[in-house]
Amino acid sequence: MTSASARASAIPSTVSAPGEASRRVPVLLVHGIDDDARTLAPLAEGLARAGFQDVQIVELKPNNGAEPISVLAEQVAKAAGSLRARTGSARVDVVAFSMGALVSRYYLQRLEGRNLVRRFVSISGPHAGTLTGWLRANPGARDMRPGSELLRGLAADEAPFGDVQVFTLWSPFDLMIIPARSSKLAGARERTIPVILHPLMLRDGRVLRSVEEALTVERPEDFLPTRVVLPPGGP
Repeated sequence: MTSASARASAIPSTVSAPGEASRRVPVLLVHGIDDDARTLAPLAEGLARAGFQDVQIVELKPNNGAEPISVLAEQVAKAAGSLRARTGSARVDVVAFSMGALVSRYYLQRLEGRNLVRRFVSISGPHAGTLTGWLRANPGARDMRPGSELLRGLAADEAPFGDVQVFTLWSPFDLMIIPARSSKLAGARERTIPVILHPLMLRDGRVLRSVEEALTVERPEDFLPTRVVLPPGGP
């Protein structure tokens, strides 16, 4: 793990911004399937420019779904603990994309993360499963299939997130999370952003600004939804 301003070809797993009078809550970023730290570079760099002093990326290994979601969640738990210890912060914020959002949700619900996380921002996560989970036969993909044992268990929790403030960002046109509405989470502050391609969610300025807003808005209820005209029948 290195600390530096994000530049060029080598993307650090930790990005630090110059100190400010009021330090923001440290942020842990979690990537999706087949991704790595470079995928989250635009988000990490944007947060650093916005004044977030401690932004850390956890690289899930393996990143191809060869391990179950529960195993990957242990890596998120370890990274969150390391970030808390390094910064001295009681809580961290978690921003996660695609499979990483489901991994992070498991951390919150099953590994006591809800006691250590202030805000959770899910970007295009397969919370109700995705039909693309049938394209692979490995454990992580099976966990992401609609109706999987893991998804049924998480959905059955009556108070899944404790006092964690939860936000979801998703595109009604997502062709990786099918159906796209699987990215919704009950009780979350939600914003739909019409991005055509799943990977572009991490490069779209509206998404990046929404993440910053979700992490800095004084009250979650002030995070207002956007109005999107959906195709007939919805996503």
